[in-house]
Amino acid sequence: VAGSAEYPDPDARDLRAAIGALHGIDPARIVCGTGSDELLNLAAQGFAGPGDEVLFSRFSFIVYDIAARRCGATPVEAPDSDYATDVDALLAAVTDRTRVVFIANPNNPTGTYLPRVEVERLHAGLPADVLLVIDQAYAEYLGEGEDDGGMELAARHENVLVTRTFSKIYGLAGERIGWATGAPQLIDVLNRIRGPFNVTTSGQAAALAALGDQGFVARSREHNAEELAHFTAAIEALGNHGLRPIPSKANFLLVLFEGEVSAAQALEAIGEAGFAVRHLPGQGLPHALRITIGTHKQMGAIAAALRELVGEGA
Repeated sequence: VAGSAEYPDPDARDLRAAIGALHGIDPARIVCGTGSDELLNLAAQGFAGPGDEVLFSRFSFIVYDIAARRCGATPVEAPDSDYATDVDALLAAVTDRTRVVFIANPNNPTGTYLPRVEVERLHAGLPADVLLVIDQAYAEYLGEGEDDGGMELAARHENVLVTRTFSKIYGLAGERIGWATGAPQLIDVLNRIRGPFNVTTSGQAAALAALGDQGFVARSREHNAEELAHFTAAIEALGNHGLRPIPSKANFLLVLFEGEVSAAQALEAIGEAGFAVRHLPGQGLPHALRITIGTHKQMGAIAAALRELVGEGA
């Protein structure tokens, strides 16, 4: 790659300009990171510490708990509502020690989605000195009219940070590129504590190229919506065997195994069919598999493996 012998642009100026142009954001209000994971960790590090609390919903992204512990804060887990974020539960868990609240929308690993009115209600219920971090890693998979309003909140308020990534719909997980937007003082804090050359030259170039191909993004979103609907229906058809899909707005489906067939058995059967899916006992989901949406043929093969497992044949 040309320029590999030189250090990358520490400010990712061209990339921030392109992101700003696409989303209508002043590039000065954007910071890039080594995936959104770095920025999520920096949000906790910059605004919380020992004696403080970092709040998030049960069954949300595992990095939130890690980010809280890394900066010496106490992670606090609010109850969920059938595997989805519960705004009332989050607000009820806020104390005078709460400094950061994380939500993933759509949520990982459940795929659930919090609509705009609920995101706004959450923000309105938080004290002004509590930072709301809206992790939109899967936002590009949302359909028309499903924007949760996070970007607008970040533009209007001093205590909202929105993070995004190039690891999902843009397909650049190996390059580790993320970005965040918020009020100037929030971006200043993240810039002060991030790594000085945290996005590689190749990563910046790949992200710029990806931003320039919004047709690919649109096609990926359409494909995901179609195959997600088909696969969800296939799982729903096995409901009498205890399989239950959690409604998803992401590029995966969380399938619960609440009958005689266990998630561990399904994991083995899907593996024997040649596919790797995510079993999440460490996240309190020993009875569930998170299954990423692939091609039509792949999803059909996984559905067939599950039908055979429960005794309905391929």
